[in-house]
Amino acid sequence: MATFHEVSPNAPLSEKALNWVDNRFPLSKLFKEHMSEYYAPKNFNFWYIFGSLSLLVLVIQIVTGIFLVMHYKPDANLAFASVEYIMRDVPWGWLIRYMHSTGASAFFVVVYLHMFRGLVYGSYRKPRELVWIFGCGIFLALMAEAFMGYLLPWGQMSYWGAQVIVNLFSAIPFIGPDLSILIRGDFVVGDATLNRFFSFHVIAVPLVLIGLVAAHIIALHEVGSNNPDGVEIKATKDAKGIPLDGIPFHPYYSVHDIFGVSVFLFVFSAIVFFAPEMGGYFLEYNNFIPADPFQTPLHIAPVWYFTPFYTLLRALTTEMMYVLMVILLVGAILAVVKIQMPAILKAVVLGGAIVVSALMLMIDAKFWGVVAMGGGVVILFFLPWLDNSPVKSIRYRPTWHKYLYAVFFINFLVIGYLGTQPVAPISGRIAQLGTLFYFGFFILMPWWSRLGTFKPVPTRVTYTAH
Repeated sequence: MATFHEVSPNAPLSEKALNWVDNRFPLSKLFKEHMSEYYAPKNFNFWYIFGSLSLLVLVIQIVTGIFLVMHYKPDANLAFASVEYIMRDVPWGWLIRYMHSTGASAFFVVVYLHMFRGLVYGSYRKPRELVWIFGCGIFLALMAEAFMGYLLPWGQMSYWGAQVIVNLFSAIPFIGPDLSILIRGDFVVGDATLNRFFSFHVIAVPLVLIGLVAAHIIALHEVGSNNPDGVEIKATKDAKGIPLDGIPFHPYYSVHDIFGVSVFLFVFSAIVFFAPEMGGYFLEYNNFIPADPFQTPLHIAPVWYFTPFYTLLRALTTEMMYVLMVILLVGAILAVVKIQMPAILKAVVLGGAIVVSALMLMIDAKFWGVVAMGGGVVILFFLPWLDNSPVKSIRYRPTWHKYLYAVFFINFLVIGYLGTQPVAPISGRIAQLGTLFYFGFFILMPWWSRLGTFKPVPTRVTYTAH
């Protein structure tokens, strides 16, 4: 039988109420474990704001989504008109809609920055592999959520963007045509597709997303947060078992995050009120035209946050396939010559390279484009095992590593921009080089991450009071 904790009869009503709850639900215990007695490294910098901002934007999206669903009609004949009704006739409907559309882009901005911080500070390294995997799962679910939500306004870009992306699944050998029909619910994007996407966008994917966010936070608080030095603060504790380089998350970082939230909301509000379309990047102009199955837009491109991976898809032409085959075969030959391995393993490596090259010749480049687009996301899940660097943080890696990460960041922005533009000979070549660099960065990471002279990592975090 549970032991109930009693308070003084003269205690304030608030204390009695809290005690009543604590005797039935571990509210104070949870607050202590995850806030007031959760010790975070004292050397966090501004890069550590984006995790809490991601949680804030998730709440904004859920709340605004609930109000939008009250007036939205998931019907191919009524969907566009219902969005216009929300914008023009529902009191403050325009604000809710713009908050939701701007929130989608804001979500990806803060998540991309959050992931980049994890990349440069090695937050995916032992013992935080599961934290990273859950985070990548959130990113994948977020992409699915955004793609399905993008169809719902039923404008020209919504319709044709969905048509293009769903048709890509038909390139998968054997099951492709049936799979694309299953996703659409019909032979073309139509009312059945809209209803399916609405159901997943409103119910299924948000549940998965919330579950992954909870798992991400629980896993993080189990192993503790990383820091810019990559030093484990739990290794040095005082007599009470409190990390010497840790400070309670509340009130120190809760106030820190409130400041970050204030700055974010200032920028977010400025965009919502003054530039919700953001020059056609957040809301494309073609999407203010009702979906017309008989008139294809001159240039079909996904929203900006999908465009880096859309570029990976478009880069895989037949010419590119020949280049990849040569790279694969040369890589296999070098591996066999340079790396000490049993003869049978050498035969497997060479044979595997020849088989994959033959498959690349036999299967259409469109399918490999789909593989590249999916692989661009999936490869992130394996990052904890690709990085063989003896140190976690970029601070203690060779200087040229910093330049390499900077080039990766710039390359990601470039291929993202190219994904918004029509295909042209020069931009196509740049996109192919960018694609090779993107995958080469990760595939060759087990080799290059070990190279260079590494700086000694301190046993305690470096921190200067300010």
